[in-house]
Amino acid sequence: MGVAGSVVTVDPRWHRARQVFRLAAIGTGAAVAAVAATGGVLLGQARQARRTIPMAEAPPPRCDGVYGVKLPGPPLTMVILGDSSAASYGVLRRRETLGSLLATGLSRRLHRSVRVHRFAVVGALSSGLRPQVEAALDCTPDVAVILVGGNDVTNRTPYSVAVRHLVDAVRALRAAGCEVVVGTCPDLGAIQPIQPPLRWLARRWSRQLATAQTVAVVEAGGWTVSLGDLLGPRFAAEPTRMFAWDRFHPSAEGYAMAAAALLPTVLSALGGGERQPVLAMGEGVRSLPRAAHEAARHAGTEVSGAQVRGRDHGPAGRWAQLRRRAFFGVAPAPQPGVTADSPQLEGLA
Repeated sequence: MGVAGSVVTVDPRWHRARQVFRLAAIGTGAAVAAVAATGGVLLGQARQARRTIPMAEAPPPRCDGVYGVKLPGPPLTMVILGDSSAASYGVLRRRETLGSLLATGLSRRLHRSVRVHRFAVVGALSSGLRPQVEAALDCTPDVAVILVGGNDVTNRTPYSVAVRHLVDAVRALRAAGCEVVVGTCPDLGAIQPIQPPLRWLARRWSRQLATAQTVAVVEAGGWTVSLGDLLGPRFAAEPTRMFAWDRFHPSAEGYAMAAAALLPTVLSALGGGERQPVLAMGEGVRSLPRAAHEAARHAGTEVSGAQVRGRDHGPAGRWAQLRRRAFFGVAPAPQPGVTADSPQLEGLA
């Protein structure tokens, strides 16, 4: 009990603690306000981006058919699965589509005809791969090319969910003896209508998903190619040329670059690549997580499974081969070399 007129001594440690608590409360309040303000900005930017980027209208041209029909032997069967980037939304002619460009390149380099079936759907998420795979398996494909992930980012699908659906697709195809090449999620931060800070978040989300896709696909027996910032600095330097009219999907030149990045890996998956490749600086075998992290930051990087001393796994997980591929030149398919043996091709230029 205190005495009147006396001074009560306050423990300096308690005084400092009160100051810390007060500053922490102020800081927490400021952080909450900042998060709320940032959230409002992001929502506003997302709405603006949706208004700026037109909705899909006409369907993309079909690429189904046989390429190099005059070449001897039974045709190789390739299926194209995924979203609008796989379907080649944004181009007007069949010969400009990703499927047509890949089939033409494969046919010329393997000296074999290539039959293409496209099951990719505009607007598809990774969860939409299952019906595409089921339809594709009816064709007994030799190789599947999958491009998916962009819509998972824009819809904020949890990475674990998106990757699980992709892995299920890869495993089903591999179980049927089909080689699988996945073009990982592109960097949506390169899309011009998306402004900072939403652009920065879109870039981070895209790379995180691409990294997770790479690890999962290689573990499941597939190959991946990083599409990075939509195939490099040309998209940033020449957006009016490399993007289509909607400023979101690639143009014909953009899809040609995507095909040029994917083609070497598709050839390798089919056994038509270099027998004893000479590795450049920065390439080589490393743990799969490390390879996936590096690939997400460098466009055109191929990641596939590897062995070290006869073992698939090391201390840090699965071994992986990382290669930074030189882009192959891919020209539009010549019309005489294509037969429209699919009903959907009738009437298309």
